[in-house]
Amino acid sequence: MATVQTPAAAPAAPAASAPSTAPPQTSSNGANGNRPKRPNPNPNSSSNRNWKQKKTKREKNITEGSSEEVLRHDIEALLASRKSETSGEEATTTTTDAQEEATEEETLPAEGTETEVEVLELSSTGDGLAMRPGSDQVYVVPFTVPGDVARVKVFRHLRREKQTVADFVSVVKPSPLRDDARIQCKYFASCGGCQFQMLDYAEQLRRKRAIVDKAFRNFANLPAELVPAVLDTVGSPLQYGYRTKLTPHFDGPPGFRPHRQELQGVENLPPYTVRAESEFGIDIKTCETDSKATTHEYIRDHHFTNPAGSFFQNNNSILPIFTDYIKQHVLPPASPSSSSSSSSSSPSSEIKYLIDAYSGSGLFTITLASVFQHSTGIDIAADSIASARQNAALNGLGEDRCKFIAADAGQLFKSVEYNPDQTTVILDPPRKGCDADFLGQLRRFGPRRVVYVSCNVHTQARDVGVLVRGEGDGRRYEIESLRGFDFFPQTGHVEGVAVLNRVEE
Repeated sequence: MATVQTPAAAPAAPAASAPSTAPPQTSSNGANGNRPKRPNPNPNSSSNRNWKQKKTKREKNITEGSSEEVLRHDIEALLASRKSETSGEEATTTTTDAQEEATEEETLPAEGTETEVEVLELSSTGDGLAMRPGSDQVYVVPFTVPGDVARVKVFRHLRREKQTVADFVSVVKPSPLRDDARIQCKYFASCGGCQFQMLDYAEQLRRKRAIVDKAFRNFANLPAELVPAVLDTVGSPLQYGYRTKLTPHFDGPPGFRPHRQELQGVENLPPYTVRAESEFGIDIKTCETDSKATTHEYIRDHHFTNPAGSFFQNNNSILPIFTDYIKQHVLPPASPSSSSSSSSSSPSSEIKYLIDAYSGSGLFTITLASVFQHSTGIDIAADSIASARQNAALNGLGEDRCKFIAADAGQLFKSVEYNPDQTTVILDPPRKGCDADFLGQLRRFGPRRVVYVSCNVHTQARDVGVLVRGEGDGRRYEIESLRGFDFFPQTGHVEGVAVLNRVEE
């Protein structure tokens, strides 16, 4: 039984009344004037020229790869493409200094007023990028898709960035891509958790492939020939009702604190329960509000327990597909010549060991243990290591098959005695990605193969670029494949998997 978890202070009933599709991190989307945590604009102040979109709590420690930087790249690309389209006309037009100055001081709609814009592109943040006729100001509008003509409410102009932050009001003329009959959540466009419910799911997956592609073009700092074509995004079996953990951003009534026994012992489906069907069976997701309670997750034949408040992947419907893919790619593909000779000489047979960096509660260490002679999970969090050891025992794995180490961040590979020529390393860092010190340690250890899993494909692209360029001490790598997984349907979020091989020099 999978478990939906909510904070103790939050009322559970509203959270379970509609499927939740909010991603682990959202841009500052909102609608009808409901954008959260914005400073009150002062129309008479010039300080708005220096205003920047606030980073979410999860992004405060992210430099490269933040939503703000991703959005900036997408706006610059749109402006460059528009300039290229009109360059022929500009070449035959004489522009005076006065005209240029007038263009720079373009009159924009007053903040707080409404205007109509045409949506030209989707940002990797999930926001529509729109413009008004004859203007080079880009309006960032949530809940829109290319081809929409939308009515928006202007929130803030950022003239230096040629960017206007706006709230979605209504669709004046729908795009051929838009079908509002697809929307299944009554909170869509008032909750900022998802952006794509009006899009066909196949189109969502195509957009997410483009997000991965742009991430590596904008953040990897690599020549195009070193980056392979991004493979098609793998879809989620459940496109609604898939979440196993959520955090409602509202307070319950004074003194409200539901008790676990109130949610149990009811025939059929108890209150605060969601029933979800997929190709892997039926999930009954019940609400757990105690962050210290034990929750259970099942991935094929593997069983995991975790404290409810700890991290575990939030879409268990895709986890069997996802872990199967990692298992299929954790070893190098067998060369054609090895198929007719002894398997002991194939590249895959030469790898015997796994290091699961950022191992958490042991998802990859445990699901991949059957592939390797021995595996080691490493994490700096002692409580995660304790959970991983419990999960290993729960799945019948002793220390002769895998072990877990709570390591100091600066010496993550110190306690590992594996031969790097026979080792694969799996990385699954937080959204900020890997820091320079860790990447240096990894390159100096020099494993034969690296599988990098990431919930932020932009910081992943940055880090993969470091491994491929191979500057300074340590080994360098080449990219074998790039692919996205749709852990959060209806949102602009995509999980990335990059497979790399050590360059033999």
